[in-house]
Amino acid sequence: MAEENNLLMMLLWLGELTLASWVLSYGAEHLSMRYGAKFVGRTLLSVATTLPEIAIVVYAAAAGSYGTAIGAGLGSNLLMMTLGLAIMLIVATTRLSKAPLKGIDVSTFKLDKIFLLATAVVSAALFLDGYDYIDGFIFAGMFAAYLVMALWEMKAEKRKVKNGNASAGGHEVVAVETHAVSGRQMTKAALAFAAGTAGIFVGAEPFIDSLQGFSLDSGVSVIVLAVIISPIAGEMPEKISMILLARKGAAGASIAVANVLGSKILNNTLLLAVAVFGAMYHGGFFAHIDANPLLEYQMILVTVMTLAAVAMMFKKEIGLKIGIILAVLYVVSLVIQFMLPQDLTLH
Repeated sequence: MAEENNLLMMLLWLGELTLASWVLSYGAEHLSMRYGAKFVGRTLLSVATTLPEIAIVVYAAAAGSYGTAIGAGLGSNLLMMTLGLAIMLIVATTRLSKAPLKGIDVSTFKLDKIFLLATAVVSAALFLDGYDYIDGFIFAGMFAAYLVMALWEMKAEKRKVKNGNASAGGHEVVAVETHAVSGRQMTKAALAFAAGTAGIFVGAEPFIDSLQGFSLDSGVSVIVLAVIISPIAGEMPEKISMILLARKGAAGASIAVANVLGSKILNNTLLLAVAVFGAMYHGGFFAHIDANPLLEYQMILVTVMTLAAVAMMFKKEIGLKIGIILAVLYVVSLVIQFMLPQDLTLH
């Protein structure tokens, strides 16, 4: 009976998250008309769709389950840099899209790709001796630097558009950025964005709880729960938003790419900072998140997969072929997960 209740609640909250994600993507697309697709995808949409992951990490770290907090964050990056990006590419380049593309122009995301590579390497290097308050401040500083970079580039691009030099790699998003929007449209978009964000925030925790309850009823181990199952739940809003945006054509696909890159940079910076600060809340200012052997394996796996995925994006366009390769990488990562030592638990 308990297992059936958890399954029913999981499906109900999944429906709520689906609706909230649709509202969120609507608001983000229309906000991009004024603030630019890349800026909205990098910041507002990335933060909003990462709220469930932040909730998981905060709850776990503040409760003393440091390994679970870090594991969930690592699993999130692994999932979205492979399967999540693959699904978005497959949707955007096939008849699943309302306006199928031959490829998605990613040449304008050079700074994002470099920043993602840098934060992935730095977060892995700092984990060699575990995380403490110094690392927490470093992660927070890197996130602040990324926001400043995104804001600076947004202003630079708006100046180019204003001066008639709207060259952004030939991507259709430039046309979106030049659209004039009324105050009423902006208010409607802002309200939709706020409502979608609130819906995700409200629905994430009970959805995750019911999914975890169903997983435990089914006998799923804590390792699979923390590294594989929790990220699937936490990333649900982002995956739904990406699919909905990818179906809208070039402009929506541009926001989706910015969202993937932005949210994974956020995971390598803000999410880890939150984990450290949560540990400090639980264990005091000098609390230390130890480098659990299983987490070390996970850190290596996620870093390698992230570097491989970003390396494929250092070209003008990515399309269906890259999507298929990324999907295969996710399957390979799952096989590796089950090959890792299973007698170590995340605490």
